[in-house]
Amino acid sequence: MNGPGALAGCCARPRSQRPPARRIFLGNRLARLADLARLARPLLPLLALALFFAAPARAQLSIEIVGGAGTTIPIAIVPFDNESSYPLGITGVVGADLARSGLFRLVDYAGITPRPTRADEVKVGDWRARGADVVVVGAMRALGDGRVDVRFSLVDTGRQAELAAMSYVVTREQFRATAHKIADVIYEKLTGDPGVFSTRIAYITRQGTRFQLIVAEADGFNPQTVVTSNEPLLSPAWSPDGNRLAYVSLENKKPIVYIQSLATGARTVLANFRGSNSAPAWAPDGRRLAVTLTKDGGSQIFLINADGSGVQRLLTSPGIDTEASFTPDGQSLLFTSDRGGTPQIYRLNLGSKAVERLTFDGSYNVSPRATPDGKGFVFVRRDGGRFNLAIQDYATRQVQVLTSGSLDESPSVSPNSRLILYAAAEGGRGILAAVSSDGRVKQRVVAPAADIREPAWGPLPR
Repeated sequence: MNGPGALAGCCARPRSQRPPARRIFLGNRLARLADLARLARPLLPLLALALFFAAPARAQLSIEIVGGAGTTIPIAIVPFDNESSYPLGITGVVGADLARSGLFRLVDYAGITPRPTRADEVKVGDWRARGADVVVVGAMRALGDGRVDVRFSLVDTGRQAELAAMSYVVTREQFRATAHKIADVIYEKLTGDPGVFSTRIAYITRQGTRFQLIVAEADGFNPQTVVTSNEPLLSPAWSPDGNRLAYVSLENKKPIVYIQSLATGARTVLANFRGSNSAPAWAPDGRRLAVTLTKDGGSQIFLINADGSGVQRLLTSPGIDTEASFTPDGQSLLFTSDRGGTPQIYRLNLGSKAVERLTFDGSYNVSPRATPDGKGFVFVRRDGGRFNLAIQDYATRQVQVLTSGSLDESPSVSPNSRLILYAAAEGGRGILAAVSSDGRVKQRVVAPAADIREPAWGPLPR
């Protein structure tokens, strides 16, 4: 059985009828791992893995808005003065970022003459007549050393006030990054939440028997291949500083956890114990990870230092414990376990070792991901024959179902807790999708001619 149903199938049996733990599919990620291991044909008798540093990937993601918020902020983004002198400008990227969030509606600037370039040149009456609540203006000026001075202002037409004004001195190669920074500033000023347009995402693509771990900007641009393998790759996880990725590879015909530096391309083995090594999750301090190991016979969660030392078993139970996720304060772990007879989500207090069950609605709840704001967690639940994302609040225990696909899995929460990136199925292949934490904004993300899965949203840049 493929997908999340694999765990449900095994865990629904009475405990006395179960096969040995080492033969049970351990959660939805390990179910996929076992399926992929059977499907992937070895093309070479030797190790079939290639490591790349900043190698451009061929397939760029395409992101489509398929549902927006009920109320949007009307914003006019005026092309910056002198922007036409540069093939890759700034304002087009800023507008695309804000529109993609589903929270903003772009207001047409055509016909406004002269175009304002500074806050004091914005005639608020003209813009309010067009329905714009806020206006972005700016300018780009070439400097003698080849760099460019980029300045912008954000103007509130209702209050007739300048909300933000910033400048950046950048190279032309930094235009996109600068545009993302500007969009982040605008987003935070108008919503109160940090923008995530400057973040990166990681994901796995599959074409035939070729697997790639790819890192791209949050809008899908500039994909870079980190790892290419003829054996399955799984479970990418970002370090808190955004400089390293942990992931699982089957290149040696068994799951092994690696850590790879994105700056140097250097790779180290984190966990290669007897049996299965899987489901890496970084602690907020970046010094330790939680991993699922079967080295002692059953599937259990261990802590391990980032250099592979100091392995410490956290739990002892007769059931399957897997898919750990640290809470943002680093004091607790969320995890999936069938210790109660069906797969449910639990919380382990790392100090007291107390374990608390968190999910009670339904017989199948897996893949918990703590939200960075500390208020709750996202997870996968089965409803009938469908697997969907849901979010649960710690304080109220209220559960809201966010998606309605047939096989929605592998959730990854944005650093501002407002969007969830996840894997979905469409037309017989894997795609990525995103949904807001209130379920209103929906995005569809595809890569041409490739299955795409296992998304991981990187941290805010430091």
